[in-house]
Amino acid sequence: MPTATTPRTAPRTALLLISLFVVATCLRPALTSVGAVLEWIGESTGLSEPSLGLLGALPLLGFAVVSPLVHGPAARWGVDRLVLVAMAVLCAGLVVRSLPPLSALWIGSLMIGASLAVGNVLVPAIIRRDQPTRIPLLTGINTAVMNTSAALAAGLAVPLSLLLGGWRPALALWAALAALAFAVWAVRMYRVPAPDPVEKASQGSNEPGSSVWRSAKAWQVTLFMGLQSTTFFTLINWLPTVETSRGVSPAMAGWHLFAFQVAGIFAGLAVTALMGRRAEQRPACLVVSMGMVVAMAGLVWAPEWALWWILLAGASTGGAIVVALALIALRGGGHQRTVRLSGMAQCVGYLLAAIGPVAAGVLGRFTGAWEPVLLLVGVIALAQAGVSLFAGRPEPVAR
Repeated sequence: MPTATTPRTAPRTALLLISLFVVATCLRPALTSVGAVLEWIGESTGLSEPSLGLLGALPLLGFAVVSPLVHGPAARWGVDRLVLVAMAVLCAGLVVRSLPPLSALWIGSLMIGASLAVGNVLVPAIIRRDQPTRIPLLTGINTAVMNTSAALAAGLAVPLSLLLGGWRPALALWAALAALAFAVWAVRMYRVPAPDPVEKASQGSNEPGSSVWRSAKAWQVTLFMGLQSTTFFTLINWLPTVETSRGVSPAMAGWHLFAFQVAGIFAGLAVTALMGRRAEQRPACLVVSMGMVVAMAGLVWAPEWALWWILLAGASTGGAIVVALALIALRGGGHQRTVRLSGMAQCVGYLLAAIGPVAAGVLGRFTGAWEPVLLLVGVIALAQAGVSLFAGRPEPVAR
């Protein structure tokens, strides 16, 4: 595969970008399609609210376990080969999750989490490798593509379940998208056959040798990643349930979740203008963080404006994930170190995020109300704003 300095033809460049964006479409539907049908899953399996929260958190636990392990296979086999394997495992996991045995629900969710972890870790490194001068812009576009598929998955979950006769075939349908991503990525590897530059870039490079786990800046980026992920995954799993408890129909709650995702698409693109190419990212970090604080306060104390608060919350999460991924690429230092930082940020970050859906399920079960869940999300967003003052400050990861 060509490096950033190698001349490229337009078709080759187009293939590199299209294949990256097709993979991006697979990184969220497996997760966002679950929230709208979570109650139906509980009814058909007998799982309680805490168990359903754990089910929603299981892929995130997979993220946490697998993310720090991605660097080794990526250095040994190459980033592109590892992405290809991840798409194959994702396709299989989506099918397994929808099989009748209850054990398949849990096993498939773990397979999904492991495969998505690989994609989540490697995408920032691939963007840095292929387009190092356009990191914020391509991160924004890539995230917009990711959020578009996530929005469609959330909005179509209930209609597809009704059309196909249940939530199992509706969730399994997304395996076709993973199969398409596998095919397109295989074409990319065939058409652009070259040694993976991530390994080459590290040989003889001047990348800092100290562990990212001992870097204060790495921990700041990691905490920002984790807190914004916690608010996102808590809401996509439980927001429909919160709405139905207030009298909204399941189908309408699903479309509100769709609107939540659509708002994130536009916000993710817009925030790249605020970020620009500057090292200083605190304004962008604060804007996306405080939006969630305001949205949660509005949902609790002015629920008659629920749709508008949901749109604001969606804009906050959509902007925050772009900022978080861009910070990983901007603060990484070099190719190998970016992969390591990405693995660390997504390991610890998604471990934190996994607590959110479980805590929300427990809180809703034992309080008998969902307002405390919204307040919890608001407090997490406030903590995110505090962390952003440090994560967004221009400072190299290595010290």
